[in-house]
Amino acid sequence: MARASAALATLAARLVMDAGAQTVNPECKSFEEVYTSGKDLCEQMWDGAFKYEPDESKAFTMWFFEEQNPNDAMARSMGKLGTNDHDTCFLQYFHKSAPSPEPDTFTECHPWKDSACCSHGTVETYTKLKEGYGPEYHWDRCGPLSQACERFFVQEACFYECDPNAGLYRKYNTSVYDPRCDEGATGYDKSFAESSGCSHNTWQMHGMPIKASYCDAWFDACRHDKFCAHSGGSFFSCAAVYEQVDLEAEKLKEKEAEVAALKQENEDLKDDGELSTAALVGIIVPSVVACLGLCLSCLLIRQEKLGKPMFGRLMDDRDAGTAQKYGNSGL
Repeated sequence: MARASAALATLAARLVMDAGAQTVNPECKSFEEVYTSGKDLCEQMWDGAFKYEPDESKAFTMWFFEEQNPNDAMARSMGKLGTNDHDTCFLQYFHKSAPSPEPDTFTECHPWKDSACCSHGTVETYTKLKEGYGPEYHWDRCGPLSQACERFFVQEACFYECDPNAGLYRKYNTSVYDPRCDEGATGYDKSFAESSGCSHNTWQMHGMPIKASYCDAWFDACRHDKFCAHSGGSFFSCAAVYEQVDLEAEKLKEKEAEVAALKQENEDLKDDGELSTAALVGIIVPSVVACLGLCLSCLLIRQEKLGKPMFGRLMDDRDAGTAQKYGNSGL
């Protein structure tokens, strides 16, 4: 029990120390405090994946209502797509290898239903879009967003997952990508990557021009909502901190469970100790009485064998009219 108590005290002390040393959540501020403008939002939030483009004749959009994807025509006008339709999805994470139609139930990202790099299961609901990359990438970590603001996060998620044109701006495109530098690839070579100082992936975008009006509308819609202010509002930097916060919180939860288990063990040992004492008394007392009785019996038998009984025959003495004698006292 003493050992369990000592372990409990040690673990509790560690729990207090760990709680004090935990990484804190990044500061939350309003969008207009984090970003200075729609330009700052589009370029800073995604670490340079998008570029704010005032000349909208040379820019893409993250959402559309036309029957045909206007981004295809934009890609052709910029020399990034030939006369044929897209036949490859260059971004690779949850993406398909080539764009294809999706079923009528494909409603959350409906503009891309006829030609999508995303599978229905990936973008089936708003919840799947938000939670697909883990809790560290939830866009509402600073609290619920207004419907107007959140709509833009859903649109951006659909655009990234579904639009084949997004892959035209893959940061490490096929001309430079080396699987030996990609930690997530089967051909990853740690020694080569470290000696070359390279770190590639197949999911990151860079420098895709987005219509200035779209970025400005996003900023206006979210102006008074709250978002992570860490590292200038970088979604990726914020996610890294949130991941650490969540990891430490999980470890703390495990230690709290250990403390609770040790407390229960101490209580059980305490109860067992009290029960054992009572049981011990119940065993010892009758045993002592039995031993005393046995010793007395042995003494009586010994006296009888020596011809010196401690007690006379009551019936004989009573018949003889004499008083009972005790031993040789003659009384």
